[in-house]
Amino acid sequence: MLTWWACLLCLGLSRAQHTEPMFTVVTNTILQPNALHNPTQLNYGMAVTDVDGDGDLEVVVAGYNGPNLVLKYDRNENKMVNIAVDDPGSPFYALRDPQGNAIGVSACDVDGDGREEIYFLNTNNAYSGRATYSDKLFKFRNGQFEDLLSDDINIRRGVANRMAGRSVACVDRKGTGRYSVYVANYASGNVGPHALIEMDESASDLAKGIVALLNVAPQAGVNKYTGGRGVVVGPIVSQSRSDVFCDNEHGPNFLFRNNGDGTFTDIATEAGVDDRTQHGRGVALADFNGDGKTDIVYGNWNGPHRLYMQGSNQRFKNIANQAFSSPSPIRTVIAADFDNDLQLEVFFNNIAYRGYAPNRIFRVSRKQNSDPVIEELNVGDASEPQGRGTGATVTDFDGDGMLDLLVAHGESASQPISVFKVTQGSSNNWLRVIPRTQFGAFARGAKVTVYTKESGAHMRIIDGGSGYLCEMEPVAHFGLGTDEVTSIEVYWPDGRSMARPLQEGEMKTVIEIAYPNEGEESVLTSDAQVWTYGNEEEESVHTSHMKCGKGFGVSKEGRCVVTA
Repeated sequence: MLTWWACLLCLGLSRAQHTEPMFTVVTNTILQPNALHNPTQLNYGMAVTDVDGDGDLEVVVAGYNGPNLVLKYDRNENKMVNIAVDDPGSPFYALRDPQGNAIGVSACDVDGDGREEIYFLNTNNAYSGRATYSDKLFKFRNGQFEDLLSDDINIRRGVANRMAGRSVACVDRKGTGRYSVYVANYASGNVGPHALIEMDESASDLAKGIVALLNVAPQAGVNKYTGGRGVVVGPIVSQSRSDVFCDNEHGPNFLFRNNGDGTFTDIATEAGVDDRTQHGRGVALADFNGDGKTDIVYGNWNGPHRLYMQGSNQRFKNIANQAFSSPSPIRTVIAADFDNDLQLEVFFNNIAYRGYAPNRIFRVSRKQNSDPVIEELNVGDASEPQGRGTGATVTDFDGDGMLDLLVAHGESASQPISVFKVTQGSSNNWLRVIPRTQFGAFARGAKVTVYTKESGAHMRIIDGGSGYLCEMEPVAHFGLGTDEVTSIEVYWPDGRSMARPLQEGEMKTVIEIAYPNEGEESVLTSDAQVWTYGNEEEESVHTSHMKCGKGFGVSKEGRCVVTA
């Protein structure tokens, strides 16, 4: 007799069988399962950052019953290798931390030195409340990674999180370019509120490598007691400042609107996203209909999944159809354009803990003056119906302009990591944009919009930690089909912005965008075709941060728009 999940697998294949498979597995050629590079162990969250400082991106993996991993793509061998080896002389040795039962991981520049620190969330011997082992916050210092939370100054301050956390993300709450680490803890009664850990500038001495930390959750207004699960950060209802959305278990979700002074106000109920009877897991941010507003997509544990479109007055409406919302044992949710066709896909990573639980993928196609069209696709080899999926992330590790998918497994069974490549869209246009902070680090939480010749504006948010346990690459990836970009616009979490036309030869490249210095102006020339979301009344309002070329004005939202 077929299990319920096996039936769901059959139905899923039936619905999607008319499409070509999206993914093909390449694990055995890219990341061969073995004890060093891809051990068969319990793994959980994954994050993408530049660990070794060479300009390339690596994938950090939270190891639960084994060491944490740092997977780097070797361009000479065309393989991914683990550089966090069991050698005390290695600069990455401490990142292994085999005593920690790590589940969540995130990276961001906490101290403003231009290099991201790496936060591991450990849950040793705890489902809720207190844990027996603290989290770790690793900084590259003295030629190696060292744990800041183990420094004497931070031990005396009692700042190390020893709670049963579930997800971790990074938020530039004041727009300073120095990030706070948001930890979604799973409380037991009044033990284990959410935490927000950041550098205490008044007590730190960066010249001596002293980084004093403190938990500012009470001052910021986010020290809530709940069954914390997923966290995502970005300008959700704010124009550019970073807001925080938490999808929780056994309680309502939180939507913390940034008040502009480093504090937050929960508006989840007013916004219509509190979803108080469900149990959230993976969550991601995207603009699915091209209206310039941030939408929220997330999965509920064995409950209906949500696709919340933001409308007027910061109110959201769930448009998930029956197939999309179909309950599953969900973990990570990823929103990205995998096949570079101008339309976003949503990937659902499930965990097979009671029978089959295949991963699924949906295309969410923009439709003018209407809600997007949702269609299930053939996920191909990434279905993994017996996969014990615990986390997933995306990055273009080999530089071919196509996003690659990595899936971690664990919790109920030890399995190696899987690697998938996309089978479609290799001839499509693409553009990848990396904004930098004033210190030169990845600008997590920044908003990037590209304007095109044919299809309008497309917006991405640089991920500061998406959903359940994971963090995506710090890159705005745009698939473009046959369309071409005319100009790029970036908003940083402090509200500063810049815009510039795309230069000849920049299509199908990676573009780095430096933080604009005080007084710098960004100019769009009059021959650049620029699209806008604003109305006519908005187009007459100017901002001090931008200057536009002849024939252009600046909208209320800081965009260069055609006026003549």
